[in-house]
Amino acid sequence: MSGSHAWRALRSPNFRLFFAGQGISVMGTWMTRLAATWLVYRLTHSVLMLGVIGFAGQIVSFVLGPVAGVWVERMERRRMLIATQVAACVQALALAGLTLAGTITLWEVLVLTVLQGIINAFDMPGRQSFLVQLVEEREDLTNAIALNSLLANGARLVGPALAGVVVAAVGEGWCFLADGLSYLAVIASLLLIRTQPMEPRTSEASLWREMREGWEYVSGVGPIRTVLLLFSLLSLMGYPFTVVMPAIATEILHGGAQTLGWLGAAAGVGTLTATAFLAARKSVVGLERTLTSSTILLGVGLVAFGMSRWLWLSLALIAVAGFGLMQSAAASNTIVQALVTEDKRARVMSYYTMAFFGGAPVGGLLLGAAAERVGAPAAIMASGVCCVAGALWLSMNLRGVRLALQGELTSAETGEGESVHAGD
Repeated sequence: MSGSHAWRALRSPNFRLFFAGQGISVMGTWMTRLAATWLVYRLTHSVLMLGVIGFAGQIVSFVLGPVAGVWVERMERRRMLIATQVAACVQALALAGLTLAGTITLWEVLVLTVLQGIINAFDMPGRQSFLVQLVEEREDLTNAIALNSLLANGARLVGPALAGVVVAAVGEGWCFLADGLSYLAVIASLLLIRTQPMEPRTSEASLWREMREGWEYVSGVGPIRTVLLLFSLLSLMGYPFTVVMPAIATEILHGGAQTLGWLGAAAGVGTLTATAFLAARKSVVGLERTLTSSTILLGVGLVAFGMSRWLWLSLALIAVAGFGLMQSAAASNTIVQALVTEDKRARVMSYYTMAFFGGAPVGGLLLGAAAERVGAPAAIMASGVCCVAGALWLSMNLRGVRLALQGELTSAETGEGESVHAGD
């Protein structure tokens, strides 16, 4: 595996196994995301209900985030991830069975979505903090994060387009079934991984005290706090544009499930390109400037997308927005992972998860309600303006992030093994 530095994390056998298993699983995940959105819209014909379902699934992950972060640090990560993947497999197969039987109701979709949210609360910080065990060289960690994002967004490119074809041909249930079966690949990869497990952290401190320690660390380290605040804004105003995509596809672009699939695939082109750029980076230095520029690109892309009335132009603009969204999200993840100390990694990543699962559902509700009142295009344009405002705020707080990343690079080069943090 002595190819380009852009693929250097694949030198580690355990990461290669994980990468292969994820490659199959995330394809099914993206198929389910589009199929579930279309199913809810077909059952209700309500943009607001799309926001409600998204809120219900993600708010539980937000509420459980601090607790999940503490528990993940107390558990052996590989075994914990096997458990969450088995649970997710069962959830997807249940959704498939009810849909294929023709008995699925909105309430059953709601319950199963909430169940997935509970699983995600533990799975996401566990998955993020597990990456450090999969790479043999510490300097490969940021590349592993970028490649993980590249994989997810490669699936995002193919998954929605494939799901659109499958839904139009045979219905949503077959997408859910494919998702359920795809979890077997990642479960198999986790069973095959042979790595020296990190000893679960033992502590006599109460759950509440450890949660408070995690919060004090996140709020007290200026660069991490700044990046998480921006990521919270992106989750609130950037990610939820997918909530109103069915309305855009049908009411503005006069299409159907296939049009929705093409829009999802176009966004995937942008996100895949963004993560490829990040994977090709040789270090984290300068990543704060990338975060600023990509957030501006996201905002401008959303504003222009809201103004478009032609499919070809909308596909190009949503690709631009997808590029900005994923580059800013992946850059945020990489910066936080580079700066956090190992003993607090899972707790900090649980707050990263909370930023997404707190912002995205609330943003989905706001965007859905706004779309019902002023129309989906105007709602999307307003969210784009907010993203641009967030980028301008970040530009005034870059110095601390820049110094911290420079300190991290120095630490890696000298082999000290600990991240260097800039103060407030």
